[in-house]
Amino acid sequence: MNLIYNFLAAILGLDLQPNNLTFLQISLRGIIVFVATLAMIRLGHKRSLARKTAFDAVLVVILASVLSRAINGSSAFFATLGGGLVIVLVHRLFAWIAFYSHGFGVLLKGTPDIIVENGDMIVRSMRRNHISKHDLEEDLRLSAKLEDVRRVKVARVERSGDISFIEADA
Repeated sequence: MNLIYNFLAAILGLDLQPNNLTFLQISLRGIIVFVATLAMIRLGHKRSLARKTAFDAVLVVILASVLSRAINGSSAFFATLGGGLVIVLVHRLFAWIAFYSHGFGVLLKGTPDIIVENGDMIVRSMRRNHISKHDLEEDLRLSAKLEDVRRVKVARVERSGDISFIEADA
């Protein structure tokens, strides 16, 4: 076991200060972290990259921040990889709890907010969500392929921040 550690310590620079790491050591660390991160994301679930909720964005930001330390040598290599894995597992645990607990899901992911009802813009709700009339019109054209907000039965700012539109009956 000591032989393996000594080998890894030499090629990955495990006992070196960050400013003493070579290009090759940082490159090898990067490759290992890349592969480990792919495995973690697969373990965590695809949804963490597919969704745009704050809950999922936090995972991506924190995981990137933590794992970058393993590459640049500012934290212990294997302990940092382990910490990244724990973060992914906690994210998965919270997602599992949110699946079974609506209240916990609302706490983690928020709730949708109606911004148009029966063709009328709800300015107070739009202001709360920082959506201008021009933002709404742009999304209306791009997502619903409509020009006139009066043709919208309901529009919501979803938990992901996307706006969904239900067209009024013609």
